[in-house]
Amino acid sequence: MSNGVIRTGIGGWTFEPWRGVFFPDTVKQKDELKYASSQLTSIEINGTYYSTFKPNSWMKWRDETPDDFVFAVKASRYCTNRKVLSENNDSLEKFLTQGLEELGDKLGPINWQFMATKKFDPVDFEGFLKLLPREIGGRPARHALEVRSPTFQTQAFYDLAAKYGAAIVYAVDDEAPEWPRIDEPTADFTYARLMSSREDEPTG
Repeated sequence: MSNGVIRTGIGGWTFEPWRGVFFPDTVKQKDELKYASSQLTSIEINGTYYSTFKPNSWMKWRDETPDDFVFAVKASRYCTNRKVLSENNDSLEKFLTQGLEELGDKLGPINWQFMATKKFDPVDFEGFLKLLPREIGGRPARHALEVRSPTFQTQAFYDLAAKYGAAIVYAVDDEAPEWPRIDEPTADFTYARLMSSREDEPTG
């Protein structure tokens, strides 16, 4: 039995309050990803939630990070903030074909984040999971589901995630204690998002 790997990261790397705190004053803004990836083992790309990027951007991110580094990628909001998830082909294609495969072995899980208003509909949700690719660029694709409605706290959702090998994100946010904290093993990896800040800690 092989040992698992624990990766610790942050969400994004462009954040002004980190400059002069996490990022030394000597680090230029253009070098912030390079520096952050030297201190961490993973980063979640948040910008992809709001817009698409050209393949050159993905290649640049790949080339600026260490060989054993892994990116998580937040899926486009146009894929997840929909009334009917299973009617999603165009948005999914636009998101998935923008250049993710350029990350190569550095492509980690895709985080599909759903708004708190999205309630669990087993038929529609399974239709959505069926649309997700099994491979990206010839490599196995890993999918993580971040849900924020209490309606997902049901065995039917856990079973559905397990059926498609998708991890359920364990999400904690100090500012949203009402979000469900689901700790269910449904995939061969675990994805945790711990969103908190502490003024008494230099690192936040």
